[in-house]
Amino acid sequence: MIKNWLKSNYGRFLLKAVCFYIIWYILYDLWLLPDGRLDQWVNVHIVAFAGALLRGMHFSVKYTGRQIGMQNTAGILLVSGCSGVSASGLFAGFVIAYPGRWGRRLWFIIAGVAAILIANILRIVVLVLTQKYYPDLFNFTHHYSTTVVFYLVIFGLWMIWVRFDNDESHLAFPVKFKSGV
Repeated sequence: MIKNWLKSNYGRFLLKAVCFYIIWYILYDLWLLPDGRLDQWVNVHIVAFAGALLRGMHFSVKYTGRQIGMQNTAGILLVSGCSGVSASGLFAGFVIAYPGRWGRRLWFIIAGVAAILIANILRIVVLVLTQKYYPDLFNFTHHYSTTVVFYLVIFGLWMIWVRFDNDESHLAFPVKFKSGV
């Protein structure tokens, strides 16, 4: 029974996803994250984009390196692990595990990683504004609401991929559209 399930589209997808997760865990959590250089590079750019966006919205903001904040606030330090690199890798793994054409898959991964980075920039903007104007909500916003939104973006992107390359002959989860109204 398990052997037959593993041969099914669902089983193959799940097996590939789990294998990719294990490989990504080893690569990111045990090598890239402790090294810190990739996360630092990404975080410096996230802070720069968030700072530029806030300045473009006419807010007085200071940012340097991985730190960003507004006057009379403690500011925010983006630490390694908050860059979105880990989430981007998991997103890419799900897209790779799910059937589809490789050309489309590559472009979708690039677009999806860009969307995840943009979501993270917007997350930092929200956190900076929350810290300044609603400091009592900062911890909740930081730990829960922006995290939920961030992962909903990733889930939404993956769902778009599931429907993006909609040739049912290779889909793990065939998409059925109801005809009529």
